[in-house]
Amino acid sequence: MDTSIVGVGVGITDRFRTVVEEKALRVEHLAPRAQRLDVKVTHRAYHNGRVEDETVELTLTGKGPLVRAEATDGDKFTALDLAVDKLAEQLRRAKEKRLDARNHPRGATFKKENGALEGIDVQPASLDVLEAVATGTIPVQTGTTEEPEYTPVVIRTKNFEAEWMTVEEAVDRMELVGHDFFLFIDARSDQPSVVYRRKGWDYGVISLAATAPPEAKLAS
Repeated sequence: MDTSIVGVGVGITDRFRTVVEEKALRVEHLAPRAQRLDVKVTHRAYHNGRVEDETVELTLTGKGPLVRAEATDGDKFTALDLAVDKLAEQLRRAKEKRLDARNHPRGATFKKENGALEGIDVQPASLDVLEAVATGTIPVQTGTTEEPEYTPVVIRTKNFEAEWMTVEEAVDRMELVGHDFFLFIDARSDQPSVVYRRKGWDYGVISLAATAPPEAKLAS
């Protein structure tokens, strides 16, 4: 397995490279089909009194979907250990899920007549959740004229190419990237959908029904 290390705002020492190579052996043992491990170390310096930190991002590529994990700490070696532990846990969960599917075939089926999924631990979102998503309902605080304390908020934005896949494939992809949700386009319905983790091996799914935009409704 090839290993690549990139530093952003920080130099990569020979000692760090040696430790990465040692960790890569553990990753390769857990994922023997992996072909490449990319390690990105980012140094962040703050000017408002916060302690500087290091973020280590791991991206594992091979035959199958990407597997990612990241961790942040004041020491890049500690951040590396945390990120490797996260990556190992994601690989372990994915392996257990494959073994469970092999030993207990679910044969998931989609019922067009009622929109139900059978043979997979996916619970449709409740009507309250769907209504809140559709209407954009959010709690509003009233009764105070005081200005809220200013807090700088950094919103990280990522854009990905749309992928058509089944709910089962989306659940597998979510486990591999280590997220609590995964956005995709349902190959069965062509609707934007999100799978999310509930408890244990239970998952939920939310789908958006495509409708005409407000301008088109007004024009008609």
